Amino acid sequence: MHGLINRSIEAFIAYTYGPETWAGIASAAELPATGFEPLQSYEDTVTARVLAAAADALQREQAAILEDAGHYLVTNPGLPAPRRLLRFGGDTFADFLHSLEDLHDRARLALPDLDLPRIEVTEDVPGRFTLRHAWAAGLGPMITGALRAMADDYGALALIEPGRGRRDDGQETISVRLLESDFAQGRDFSLGRLAP
Repeated sequence: MHGLINRSIEAFIAYTYGPETWAGIASAAELPATGFEPLQSYEDTVTARVLAAAADALQREQAAILEDAGHYLVTNPGLPAPRRLLRFGGDTFADFLHSLEDLHDRARLALPDLDLPRIEVTEDVPGRFTLRHAWAAGLGPMITGALRAMADDYGALALIEPGRGRRDDGQETISVRLLESDFAQGRDFSLGRLAP
């Protein structure tokens, strides 16, 4: 697993639950005191140990922790890069959903070693989408959390539901029902700074 993914889980837990809580989780998962290096790769078993220790310490399901971490990645003002990368996908939430098929390649332009999942998007009927991905086992809830945050970011009202586990072919699904594109005021976004 890319260190940036592990580092984002670390940052979410330390920010939300405090550095002492993260230190206890890191110790239980037998991590070095320095934490994760964002540009280093780690065995998937390391991520699994962290998630198991976090679930135990926080008394929460791993999926709930990951979903909250995905939401945190998009909404934390101290981490603008993930939101900007995602907002390049389009002017509306529907455009953004269609652009997810390109996210893997866009992310690799910035970080060639970052292996985000390839996402296949199908618009079954207008406003109803099915997303399929085969990310590392168990990490799909991060995508769900990020999608929910992006719906809010665009001001869209959407029902976003993960599928019921991993299929035999390794794929997971997420269903998105776009109820209203302009439900609320979205967050401001521009590709660059405006000249004074």
